[in-house]
Amino acid sequence: MGALLAVLLSGMVWFAALPGFEQIFAGSPPENLGITSGQLAPCPDMPNCVNSQISADSIHAIEPLHYQGDLANARNLLTEILGVVPGTTIVQSQDNYIRAEVRSRLMGFVDDLEFYFPGDRPVIEVRSASRLGESDLGVNRRRLEQIRLALADLEQGN
Repeated sequence: MGALLAVLLSGMVWFAALPGFEQIFAGSPPENLGITSGQLAPCPDMPNCVNSQISADSIHAIEPLHYQGDLANARNLLTEILGVVPGTTIVQSQDNYIRAEVRSRLMGFVDDLEFYFPGDRPVIEVRSASRLGESDLGVNRRRLEQIRLALADLEQGN
């Protein structure tokens, strides 16, 4: 059993060293990303997505992020947080919207993160979805919960 595992792991390391390997599992960004009529895109039927604008669907539902103070400060804090999340690149940044891509360390899978600042209340609507595969083993939800905690800590000056 140990020999088989060693062969599989060495094969993965060799495969990962190939040029262009990162693009194999990156996938393409969905065309429906962004804000449409004040809404982020709905989640697909697969469990690898969470969205704060869905209330009746327990698999995909997540609370929006809440902030204190003004929108500009919350936006700056969120940008700061995203700057330290491993594998994260902000690819679109507007006054009321931030989109980031997060690449996994091992296989290079990409998740799309979206943050929408409606402006009429102190919340940030969120959506996080894997581009490929069916299950993300809860990675998208855990990442957003970590961002929620970091935002609360920064707002309190910790």
